[in-house]
Amino acid sequence: MIKIIGLGPGSWDDLTLKCINAIKYANNLYLRTDKHPCVEYIRSLGIPFKTFDNFYEKSDNFDEVYEKIARHIVNLEDVVYAVPGHPLVAEKSVSLILNYAKEKGIDVEVIPALSFVDVIINAIKIDPIEGLKVIDALQIENHMPDINVGNIITQIYSKIVASDVKIKLMDYYSDDQEVYLIRAAGVKELEKIQKMPLFEIDRVDWIDHLTSLYIPPSTKRTRYNIEDLVDVMKKLRSENGCPWDREQTHETLKRYLIEEAYEVIDAIDKNDMEALCEELGDVLLQVVFHSQIAEEFGEFNLKDVIYGITDKMIKRHTHVFGDDVCETSDDVMQNWEKIKKDEKNIESYTDNLKAIPKVLPALLRSYKVQEKASQAGFDWNKVDLAIDKVKEELEEFLEVYKSNNYENTMEEIGDLLFAVVNVSRFLEINPEFALTKTIEKFITRFEYIEKTATENGKNLEDMTLNEMDQLWNEAKFKKNNSKRRIF
Repeated sequence: MIKIIGLGPGSWDDLTLKCINAIKYANNLYLRTDKHPCVEYIRSLGIPFKTFDNFYEKSDNFDEVYEKIARHIVNLEDVVYAVPGHPLVAEKSVSLILNYAKEKGIDVEVIPALSFVDVIINAIKIDPIEGLKVIDALQIENHMPDINVGNIITQIYSKIVASDVKIKLMDYYSDDQEVYLIRAAGVKELEKIQKMPLFEIDRVDWIDHLTSLYIPPSTKRTRYNIEDLVDVMKKLRSENGCPWDREQTHETLKRYLIEEAYEVIDAIDKNDMEALCEELGDVLLQVVFHSQIAEEFGEFNLKDVIYGITDKMIKRHTHVFGDDVCETSDDVMQNWEKIKKDEKNIESYTDNLKAIPKVLPALLRSYKVQEKASQAGFDWNKVDLAIDKVKEELEEFLEVYKSNNYENTMEEIGDLLFAVVNVSRFLEINPEFALTKTIEKFITRFEYIEKTATENGKNLEDMTLNEMDQLWNEAKFKKNNSKRRIF
């Protein structure tokens, strides 16, 4: 039998009679640490005990300490193990003991006690029903505070920890946020509670292993989170919100999602990180907007969207979250396609081609269609053959373009473009990006023509094509571009 008892927050008179009896009649009494006010009381009773303080000195981190303690206690089996506070509140070693004991079929009795949370609530005079979150200072990287409710940060046992906690909290609170630094709450001789601005918590001299931090709920935002964005959108769509936002539908918003996506690409092309941050926010707004509209009709909400994409990423990365092995990017893509086909019940290569959205820009859709057809082996062996196909399609176009047959001419231009896309695919060049770059180059050279003409007192409409062509070539050489003319 393993008995786990809590020593409470510090004062010996907070110990329950059941805890005291468990200590008195223990065959093997172990304390996690002797750094607790109740230890002197246990000594005064003449009760022998051992501690695990040497584990802290010989281990690299707390996780290792708690692992060693748990294994040691479970191996003893007949033992009373005492921890500060309540055994089930912020006691990692206890949770590990419970798991290991269950595996070995060992009975465990947990004898409760006051926790540090209880005495802090009493000291600060707060009601947890209004909302309270408890965070381990050593885990604050993984557990964000909720500024809408009170937060207790425990295990602030040194100035270094306090400094790290302060920096992390300033991502959520202003530096002058009112907080309470609390040491040894409930222990009359040691208790100290001081209200101060957040930025001062690592400047006090009395921080020790019994120190915690309480942060009241805050309405002052230093930054917004995704929930705030959702709330803003709900307000805009509400009866007292914005008339324009209330009128929007999935259909009317389509153009904005496309425009915002292209503005993201533009920011990336310009290597403008400030603009990229802003444009990604605009794309996120569209996701939240569509999700809010769907929620109003009982179809789905943003949580469903987040769950869906998270679940998809886990299921399609079986080499990370499962047992598959993918050593190269090509392996990853092949595995992705296989999983995607299974998920979407794609039974043929044609189904795979038809699954590519028709609303994609034609160059990009051509690229993806050819890419997937290539997976079935329908492809040239080398790029030279793809280039020969471009020449063939050009010849066919030249045969019909003077025929005044619009349908035939359009078809042959389409074939020619499709063949050019195939060459770009062989060369791993995105045709959309290639054409966009050429358009920008054209605009830059055209701008040179117009500016130069204006400086020479001429209007473009009064110039001959040869005159403009001469300026075009000047622009090419000034920008150190290719000597071969594209237009």
